[in-house]
Amino acid sequence: MVTQQEFQFIPPPEAPVFKPTWEEFQDALGYINKIRPIAEQSGICKIIPPPDWQPPYAVDVDNFKFTPRIQRLNELEAHTRIKLNFLDQIAKFWELQGSSLKIPVVERKALDLYSLHKHVQLEGGHEHVTKERRWNRIANKIGFPSNKNLGALLKSHYERILHPYDIFQREKSIPPEVLAKYICLNCGRGDAEDQMLLCDGCDDSYHIFCLVPPLMDIPKGDWRCPKCVAVEVSKPVEAFGFEQAQKEYTLQSFGEMADKFKQDYFNMPVHLVPTEMAEREFWRIVSSIDEDVTVEYGADLHTMDHGSGFPTKNSRNLLPADQEYAVSGWNLNNLPVLEGSVLGHINCDISGMKVPWMYVGMCFSTFCWHNEDHWSYSINYLHWGEPKTWYGVPGGKAEQFETAMIGAAPELFEAQPDLLHQLVTIMNPNILMKSGVPIVRTDQHAGEFIITFPRSYHAGFNQGYNFAEAVNFAPSDWLAIGRECVIHYSNLKRYCVFSHDELVCKMASTPDELDLTVAAATYQDMLKMVDLEKKLRKNLLHAGVTNAEREAFELLPDDERQCDFCKTTCFLSAVTCSCNLEKLVCLRHYKQLCSCPSENHTLRYRYTLDELPPLLHRLKVRAESFDHWAVKVKEALEAEGDEKLDVSDLRELVEEAEAQRFPDSELLQTLVQAVTEAEKCATVAAHLATKKVRTRTRGSAEAKSRLTLEELQLFHEQIESLACTIREGDAVRELLSRVTAFQEEAIQLLSQEMPESEAVSKLVESGCSLDIDLPELPKLKHKLQQVEWLEEVEDTLDDSNSVTVECVRRLRDNGNLLPPHPKIEKAMAQLQELLNSMEMWDEKASQALNAKPGKSLVEAEELVKEAGEVPAHLPSVVSLREAVKKGREWTNRVNNLQNGETPPLLETVENLVSRGRPIPLHLEELSTLEENVSAAHSWLEKTARTFLKKNSHLTLIEVLVPRMDIGVVSGKRKRVKREEMSAQQQQAQLLDMSIEDAANPANVVKAFKDCEEREVRAMRSLRAHNWNKREGDSHATFCLCHKAAQPNMITCSLCLDLFHTGCVPSSHRNKSKLTNDGRFLCPSCERSRRPRLETILSLLVALQKLPVRLPEAEALQCVTERAMSWQDRARQLLETEDLKKALGKLSVFSQKIMDAQAKQQHPSSPRMNGSQDMEVEDAVNDNSFGGEDIEKEKDGSETKNGTEKDKEMDESKKGEDGSWEHAYSSNKNNDKKKTEAEKARWSRLVASVMDVEGPLINLSSCVRPQVQDLLVEGELLEVSLDETTHLWRVLQAADHPPAMLEETLLSLNSFGNQSEDNKPRKPGPKKRKVTLENQEEGNTKSPTKSPLKKTKLNKIMATPGEGKIQKGVVKKKIPGSKLLEKKKKEVGGKEMPRRKKEMPRMKRKRQESSNLSKSDEDDDEDEDEACAAKRCRHPVGQNVDWVQCDGCEGWFHYVCVGLSHGDVSEDEEYMCSACSAKPQQNKADELTEEESVDLLLSLATGLPKENTSTV
Repeated sequence: MVTQQEFQFIPPPEAPVFKPTWEEFQDALGYINKIRPIAEQSGICKIIPPPDWQPPYAVDVDNFKFTPRIQRLNELEAHTRIKLNFLDQIAKFWELQGSSLKIPVVERKALDLYSLHKHVQLEGGHEHVTKERRWNRIANKIGFPSNKNLGALLKSHYERILHPYDIFQREKSIPPEVLAKYICLNCGRGDAEDQMLLCDGCDDSYHIFCLVPPLMDIPKGDWRCPKCVAVEVSKPVEAFGFEQAQKEYTLQSFGEMADKFKQDYFNMPVHLVPTEMAEREFWRIVSSIDEDVTVEYGADLHTMDHGSGFPTKNSRNLLPADQEYAVSGWNLNNLPVLEGSVLGHINCDISGMKVPWMYVGMCFSTFCWHNEDHWSYSINYLHWGEPKTWYGVPGGKAEQFETAMIGAAPELFEAQPDLLHQLVTIMNPNILMKSGVPIVRTDQHAGEFIITFPRSYHAGFNQGYNFAEAVNFAPSDWLAIGRECVIHYSNLKRYCVFSHDELVCKMASTPDELDLTVAAATYQDMLKMVDLEKKLRKNLLHAGVTNAEREAFELLPDDERQCDFCKTTCFLSAVTCSCNLEKLVCLRHYKQLCSCPSENHTLRYRYTLDELPPLLHRLKVRAESFDHWAVKVKEALEAEGDEKLDVSDLRELVEEAEAQRFPDSELLQTLVQAVTEAEKCATVAAHLATKKVRTRTRGSAEAKSRLTLEELQLFHEQIESLACTIREGDAVRELLSRVTAFQEEAIQLLSQEMPESEAVSKLVESGCSLDIDLPELPKLKHKLQQVEWLEEVEDTLDDSNSVTVECVRRLRDNGNLLPPHPKIEKAMAQLQELLNSMEMWDEKASQALNAKPGKSLVEAEELVKEAGEVPAHLPSVVSLREAVKKGREWTNRVNNLQNGETPPLLETVENLVSRGRPIPLHLEELSTLEENVSAAHSWLEKTARTFLKKNSHLTLIEVLVPRMDIGVVSGKRKRVKREEMSAQQQQAQLLDMSIEDAANPANVVKAFKDCEEREVRAMRSLRAHNWNKREGDSHATFCLCHKAAQPNMITCSLCLDLFHTGCVPSSHRNKSKLTNDGRFLCPSCERSRRPRLETILSLLVALQKLPVRLPEAEALQCVTERAMSWQDRARQLLETEDLKKALGKLSVFSQKIMDAQAKQQHPSSPRMNGSQDMEVEDAVNDNSFGGEDIEKEKDGSETKNGTEKDKEMDESKKGEDGSWEHAYSSNKNNDKKKTEAEKARWSRLVASVMDVEGPLINLSSCVRPQVQDLLVEGELLEVSLDETTHLWRVLQAADHPPAMLEETLLSLNSFGNQSEDNKPRKPGPKKRKVTLENQEEGNTKSPTKSPLKKTKLNKIMATPGEGKIQKGVVKKKIPGSKLLEKKKKEVGGKEMPRRKKEMPRMKRKRQESSNLSKSDEDDDEDEDEACAAKRCRHPVGQNVDWVQCDGCEGWFHYVCVGLSHGDVSEDEEYMCSACSAKPQQNKADELTEEESVDLLLSLATGLPKENTSTV
């Protein structure tokens, strides 16, 4: 950037800036007309829209392409262009002379030859300046310092360069022709031919020394003579204009170019360049001839080609939020054609006037001095970008501006008189301001409008890259100045853009569509037009033109109807001649048409003179309609009395003003105000008349929200003073009369002491309906409250049921709010006394209901009786009365049940308990019933734990009732949900009997017997079916999975079906391993735990205490009777001769096997680990084997003690680790096969003691079926009996050789002690200890598997398989049992040593089994161990010693109770520290031998028990 410190630019004053409000901004033309008186004084103004008005930019940026104009800034300024034109002439002069112009440099800057020549000519010319010695003055005037003597230098430069040009200008006359061919035209001689020059243009000859100035040598190149130079220099200068750029830009590419130019020029970011710096630099550039700065300007871009920056109705993708901008009056597409704009009546789209133009600017791009076409208004909106700087001149100073421009650059205007109309010339505002031209400036920022007013000259430049849009518009006030503009254009011979007369006539043809102001302005303008047309036609007629033809000028193109002389577009008339019909002139210039006589001329007219007045009249009517309307309005507003118009008539006048679009005036506002006031009064009056909401607030009891009587009177006066009449005024007058009547009646009622409430209520209602604030109305309301309160008190006390505490309190509180009166005070005292009594008795009843413990029935009944004397409704007393009633009914029901013949069902007792608990009284029988229910549930839970397996899907009643689903393919009986049926209903369904029959115990027993028989028959059929399908059916399916048979399947000993080992649950497989005899029952056959009979009898003993009837108890009694009956039959069969021999033979053979095994002394036997020395109990033989065998076993007890211990240790080991596999089926295959060495060892052992092969025993054909049938019935029992095992072993020994009976033979000596319930077990997890009252059976739960591990009635009777008397067992003396007598004598009349749980009590060795499967660990509950000591030391290792307390039956580690190995023998009693501190007491459930025998007999025979008091 080149700067000159001496350049100064004084910014002009700022133009006015307007910021309309949002309401003002709604009417664009209205707001512009509002600010016009101020703004047009400056010529331009700036309008800043409200902040919320932000129209979207609607140009398609991607497709917007344009070609800008090229602007050389130093050619735009008038003075600079004059200098450049002068230099062009000097350079051409010397070029024609054969020399090139070289501008000299003075004081390090180029000499301004134009200024030097101008000032010399102003001083009188070269000779005069030289003569007067004024060259130094000339140097000062052109800007050189005076202290330097530069006059002589300037003189020499002038004489060398400019003076020859001056001489040439003075001697342009061409000398006469000379005949000589080569004769100097200056001297006339033909000598000195070697110094003779020939012109390359005309071949004239001149001596070089005769030329002015003389030449020293012959110039090289072309040379022109003075005559040719004069011709060439005298050619007119071409009109200056902008050339188009060669490159097409998009907005993005143009912006990049523009920003780069500005940044490079100012050497700083574009946004940091101050507007003042850019403005000063711009005027410096355009004023300097040496600065060659070129910019590009995308000007006059048509929106029809590129689209508008504003959204329009036809815009694509117009959003709903943009709709308001598309129809806004400030949208430049809408402003020219708004109602009130004259341009809207032009049919064609005039680009730049009616259709906006767009401008894409860059830094220094310029729009030169100009005013708008037809001197119209213009508006410019800057969409975005950097500011645009404007300069403006008021329209009234336009001629002064033009004079200043012509005076400053006369040479330009001589060459181009219409230079200002070309928009190519700019001049520094400071120069114009020095000439007295008022100029203002402003900076237009993005989002701001610039308005230029008629004939206002304006110019400016862009501060940087921006995008603007502009258009013209013409309000009604423009018409007058628009006609002046047409005359001005005619004088300048400038073409018009449109025909002004055509526009006026078009508007006059539709006056009703015009705005009133437009109609008035059009009328005035048309008056002038018609008057002028009349004069011109009259002059034409006087000139002799008589021919006339009508011509529709509006149908002709503008270039065919332009005046040939002044270029005005003709519309009303024109003159043509027959000599040239295509040529026409306006009536003002008809003389310039041609020289033909007037008879050849023809007047072409659009309207006749008679047709113009009607158009004018219609305009006048439209323009004067406002005056007629104003007269009617004034008469209506000034009318008085009966002459007043109705409000509807005034409303019609307002509607007429709106329809005629009359301008807003004070008269119209007064009329609207009068109508509005009348309508408001009418609305209020209507509301008062119809008792509706008034214009203020809803009428209420407060005086401030109602009209007072005074306000009503004032409102009536207001209605009378309205400028019109309203129908509702009569209602107001009627209301006023009703108010007066109300006041008179109110005074009369208030004078009475206690009037009737009905009369007072009617009067109050009448007063409220008036909706007027009356002073008597509050008094009447108080009187009404008093009367109604007294009547309510009387009515309430008459009905005692309606008298509640709340009601009395409400009456009392309401009475406190009333004005004082003697009757009210008396009633208040009566209410207070009643309230005190009610509260007292209600409180007593409430205390009785909430008492802990509750009141007895007698006390509650007495309290209810006393409270009933209070004449009121007391909720607590009512509740207490209801509770007494329910308690009495409940007590009667309990008494009826207790006095019944049979004990009640548990469900019945539970129902009574649930009904009795909510009764808030003390019911003596309730606690007893609750205890009975709790005991019953405890018994049921205990029985369920005894019978039901873990996670069993069966209920207790289903397990106890005989199976009715034997042989069903589904494997499950269809059961209902437990919560849907009671136990009795389940029992009735399972036994296939009705509920009524199930109520009788005898029917239940009979049904049970029938079900037993059907169960046995069904099982026999199923066994036969399963055996037959295994033998003969190749397509038969087996097992739970119903698939074909496979090798090594397991046989159920009851149903004889085959099962895959993997399909049988692990719990069944593990249990079969622990039975020592290889029996296996499938899941369908073994439904329960099958407890021992002794355990069941203990449950029956506990049942005797329950005074309620349980279906499960009846089923359990039937099960017990069935088991004992089968036991008797089994014993009878075992007592037969054949079975006695068979059992004896088995016992002897078993003993031989054990002796032989002991003799082998094989310490490494796979069935015994010698390193693990476990202490087990002595084996005792069963007494059913016969006396001889028993004696032998007794005599050899000492010798075989070690063998028995080994065997028992081996059996204990098998029970603990679960690794012993048994033959579950007839093919004797184990899940885990024995090794060949084990089989061979066992075969050798059997061969050593037995000489013959085949079964060990033989059963006769009559005995075998009896044993089989009895065994089937025994297996169906849900009770574990030793006789079942005896019969099974007999059948096994009779069916298989000894080599296949390893487990059976080895278990003969311990079968009575190694049943499932009494095998050695690991201690289970520690259980929560029960309370004393729940320990009726005295069993603190020990860590063993069964939930009922120990009862005080351990074994009621000895079984044939038991060889030793258990501790705590009451043994029945069986006649003829010599063995027991002998044993008793041997121990000196004392019982033999006993052990808890039929397992080693003193010592346990825990072995960690490495081969336990995960399923066995999960299924065996005995795997969880817990010490009962409070502070367990948690010993670890393979051998851990345990001891069991005989008091609490808890298991303890030796180390946790301070014992060591050998401190406690197997037969010793051990009591833990907690039990040792407790006093010994007899347990209620321990029976004597005689009581046990009687109990069993009574159960077996079904007779009632004799001694039930001890149970």
